[in-house]
Amino acid sequence: MVLQRVFRAVIMGPPGSGKGTVSARITKSFGLEHISSGDILRANIKAKTELGLLMKSCIDQGQLVPDDVMSRLILRDLRTIDQSSWLLDGFPRTVPQAEALDDVYTVDTVINLNVPFQTIKQRLTSRWTHLPSGRVYNIDFNPPKVPGLDDETGEPLLQRDDDKPETVTRRLKAYETQTEPVLEYYRSKGVLETFTGTETNKIWPHIEAFLHRKLSSNSQKVA
Repeated sequence: MVLQRVFRAVIMGPPGSGKGTVSARITKSFGLEHISSGDILRANIKAKTELGLLMKSCIDQGQLVPDDVMSRLILRDLRTIDQSSWLLDGFPRTVPQAEALDDVYTVDTVINLNVPFQTIKQRLTSRWTHLPSGRVYNIDFNPPKVPGLDDETGEPLLQRDDDKPETVTRRLKAYETQTEPVLEYYRSKGVLETFTGTETNKIWPHIEAFLHRKLSSNSQKVA
């Protein structure tokens, strides 16, 4: 009989690197639970939990959420799925957060999406959104049928502040400064696996093959 021990992975990559698409494919293909720090954050703020209110106050004042608060929030959610294999997205973002995660769980692998910043800038600044539904279009590879209008409602599309060129440049710089030490941290532990490319569809087969190898070596035969 083959027993699969719990497998825990982290996915990293700058905004616009395709983390959402890759995460969805990983969870669908390998049955991992997808844990998004952004989703947890929004749910706690909406529910007005103690940690959610604390975070909202930080965000409203334009401050970063303190590492210990962020770690408490994510670890609390992870404990509810202790026996599941998971893919963590958006956390850790700093070395203290990575250390807090390590204190509780062993991370088996960290998938790092290394997409050139120039590609990301082009990708994000070409993105237009139908705000009421959240539908996203990209004028380069997924344009609306009628320029500037949503396919389903015909309502106008807008470019989110996050996708404006000056904001994209600032976000990428912040990611580089904040997250490079985290990549180094995992590299030194021997669990970092970097996938480089400009197109998600071309990077994905390499990630898929790597995870097949990793998960099969993670299985152990028991009499």
